[in-house]
Amino acid sequence: MSTYHDHMAAREQRRRSPRGAIDVLPSGARRVRVHAGTDPVTKRKHRLVEVVPAGPDVEARAEAVRARMVQEVAERRNPRTAATVEQLLDRYLEQFDGAASTRTLYRGYVRNHILPLLGSVKVAQLDPETLDSYYAELRRCRDHCDGSRRTDHRTKARHECDARCGAHRCRPLAASTVRHIHFILSGAFRKAVRWRWIVTSPIGQAEPPPASKPNPQPPTAAQAAAIVSAAWEDPDWGALVWTAMTTGARRGELCAVRWPAVVLDEGRETLWLRRAIAKGDDGRPVEGDLKTHQQRRIALDQETAAVLREHRRRYERRAESLGLTPNPDGFVFGRSPDGADFVLPDSVTQRYERLAKRLGVGTTFHKLRHYSATELIVAGVDLRTVAGRLGHGSGGVTTLRTYTAWVSEADQRAAVGIGAGMPTRPAEGEPFVRAPRHPYELVAAAVAGRIESGELAAREPIPTAEALAAEHAVSLSTARRAVGVLRATGYIVEGAGRPLVAARGPRAPQQPEPEPSPAISPAPLASAYWTLTARGPDGVRYPPRVVAGSLADLDGFRAHLVGIARIEDPGNTDTGESWIGRYELEVAPVDPASPLAPMTLRW
Repeated sequence: MSTYHDHMAAREQRRRSPRGAIDVLPSGARRVRVHAGTDPVTKRKHRLVEVVPAGPDVEARAEAVRARMVQEVAERRNPRTAATVEQLLDRYLEQFDGAASTRTLYRGYVRNHILPLLGSVKVAQLDPETLDSYYAELRRCRDHCDGSRRTDHRTKARHECDARCGAHRCRPLAASTVRHIHFILSGAFRKAVRWRWIVTSPIGQAEPPPASKPNPQPPTAAQAAAIVSAAWEDPDWGALVWTAMTTGARRGELCAVRWPAVVLDEGRETLWLRRAIAKGDDGRPVEGDLKTHQQRRIALDQETAAVLREHRRRYERRAESLGLTPNPDGFVFGRSPDGADFVLPDSVTQRYERLAKRLGVGTTFHKLRHYSATELIVAGVDLRTVAGRLGHGSGGVTTLRTYTAWVSEADQRAAVGIGAGMPTRPAEGEPFVRAPRHPYELVAAAVAGRIESGELAAREPIPTAEALAAEHAVSLSTARRAVGVLRATGYIVEGAGRPLVAARGPRAPQQPEPEPSPAISPAPLASAYWTLTARGPDGVRYPPRVVAGSLADLDGFRAHLVGIARIEDPGNTDTGESWIGRYELEVAPVDPASPLAPMTLRW
């Protein structure tokens, strides 16, 4: 009959090894222990422990377990710490090098939604099944209630309950918020793998909610006009709204613009975005780097340049009337008369929302960026240029992935909404002329007016592109584009030197007109609307798009093919453009009366 001392002796019996130990337990089981270094969190010795049940060949099985654990330590495949998710997130956020506002946002998600449910779980024990259950809980109730009846109070302080206090109703977290939490955990566990706390990250095998498709809702042209018109009640506020609408700059970027960053010289009108107003570590707004940490210059149109010139004159007159010296380095949209203080981004948002509510328009200040981007795409601007103006990196990849719906919306507007700016449809046989909207169209319309009035006679050479550029204060490329429009619409024909006024303009009485030689007439190359259909390497035809473009600028069609392919087949077109040779683009004129036949372009 065994005694207490026999049990203790058996328990203390152990087989020591420099590479681990096997303890014999009273039940006959074996406890295998292997030293795995020092815990990087607690600084204590870290040991791997596993119990082998008693039974036949227990010694051999214990030896096999010890050998396996020793091999895992040698190959660094064992968890090196017993740290919890809370300890990992603390270390991760301490080293987070993102913006202060992003760090503050992440700390809020960690405090409110991660630690209450996962904080005490050991890093090495978190698995995909646990994560999937966790995401399902977040989508059930954002307050993480236990399902029992309770009251949601309007405040946590002592108060008298009123109509604002009521029975708790479960509300799920938005899918975008759950994905944010997934990204936080992914970044933290990626660090844990690098620090060799764990061997592999379980986050990649979990399934967060799918990303919702972008649904931009920019204000319509009529709503935008109503907003900017109402904003002019305060000229300074009107200038800010106008600039936001035409440049697509973020609110924090506009609030941080100083006068040296605004170039208003004739022909060089630009806005240089170098800084932004954001929340610092203490929650107070400070002047810091841009969101993408990349400065950018935005060309200004003539109207926006005029708005900023008037704003500058008001700023100088106001400062002088108060006996102040205008600060040449002051904020363009400052709070003080001398521009020493920047306007707060939250104040801009609140004022804009009050304005929109008063007008009955459901929109936000951020949607002015949507409006600017949509208008640029509708005008035929390539996506890389749009991405550059918006401040998106990666050569337009972010614009494609995040704002794909804008492209779709632009396609629809270009296809079915192009008639919005048209005059009354003329009678049969009368030329159809659309009201000019873009600078090159305005120049072409001015020259056409001179031709129709007889100021420029038939067979008389028109002014050179250089003269038109100087006369209308536009760039040389815009003037040349205007000449192309005049040629395409039949106002001018090729001459021996400069283009000549046609024997009759489109509105002149019918009379014989020599047709230009197809070999030298660039009319088919003029800017027009085209239907683009991309075809993939597997023969799949993607939905057609309607865009503005010119056959004289094939690079523009190449950019459209890149954009369509990345939208429709992102898995095979994620990086670079070396894949473009596997795709082709069918190009057909929208106008059924066009003499051009459909063509296929390859690169």
